[in-house]
Amino acid sequence: MPASAPDLSVSLGRLRLPNPILVASGTFGYGREMVGFVDLRRLGGIVPKTITPLPRQGNVPWRTVETAAGLLNSIGLDNDGVDAFLGKQLPWLLGCGAPVIVSIAGANVEDFVALAARLDGVAGIAALELNVSCPNVSHGVDLGTDAEACRRVVAGVRDATQLPVIAKLTPNVASIATIAQAAADGGADAVTLINTCQGMAVDWRRRRPLLGNVIGGLSGPAIKPIALRCVHQVRQAVAIPIIGVGGIMTIDDCMEFFVTGASAVQIGTASFAEPVVSMRLLDELPAAVAELGAARLADVIGTLTLPNRPAACGPPVDAGPTRS
Repeated sequence: MPASAPDLSVSLGRLRLPNPILVASGTFGYGREMVGFVDLRRLGGIVPKTITPLPRQGNVPWRTVETAAGLLNSIGLDNDGVDAFLGKQLPWLLGCGAPVIVSIAGANVEDFVALAARLDGVAGIAALELNVSCPNVSHGVDLGTDAEACRRVVAGVRDATQLPVIAKLTPNVASIATIAQAAADGGADAVTLINTCQGMAVDWRRRRPLLGNVIGGLSGPAIKPIALRCVHQVRQAVAIPIIGVGGIMTIDDCMEFFVTGASAVQIGTASFAEPVVSMRLLDELPAAVAELGAARLADVIGTLTLPNRPAACGPPVDAGPTRS
């Protein structure tokens, strides 16, 4: 066992964070609501609610539906727009003491580029997270399901800002490794895996969908196996760092993501059920890293040992003579 507490600092390309426990966009508000529960200064990073160029009212109710192992949401990127964010929310966030990673979204490449240019040079912002994967708005996942479109978004933002760029990707694709490679080719410093999985809920007695937008995004423990699969596949195919997100509620969940290949994690739906969850995970993380005999979290990342699998095909096996 290491004699001292493990080093929990992480590097996501050019982005350096004091520890790997972040809070996910859309699940933590702008942090004000959590002050009584969370010491914001301890967090590895805060990703506030996604902002768009202009204010959005979001989708009609219902916007959330609890499921057996998670939460369906169809908020629709409800936000006050970039002007209100810069004037009201960001100054407060920057006083919290944790790195602030601003989540941005747009209807097209031009929107993303304009937002990135607007935020470039704003003192205190640690990085940008590109939400090319929201399933709850019209065309919200279009730029994240086409590899070339994803590359263009990332490349455009990369040219418009000096800030580190993180692409948040959707699992609702045939090959997430292909999309992640496109983000890397566009210049992304890291990728966030994953956004929500598309789903719906139905009131069979009324014969109507429960969500006002019919289809929403499923988060929570139900999607953790999908998120782990995506982290594994991208880790095998792409060199840039990964932020894992999806169903993380316990320290075991965190460690599963780390050994699979995530350099950091974001806590989402769990904060609704247990507002202090991020603090609990931070308290438990040093012992979990030390349990593996590591002096640094970095020495644990991507250390998953895969089984030796026989070749799928081979020469025919002689089964010997058969009885007539």
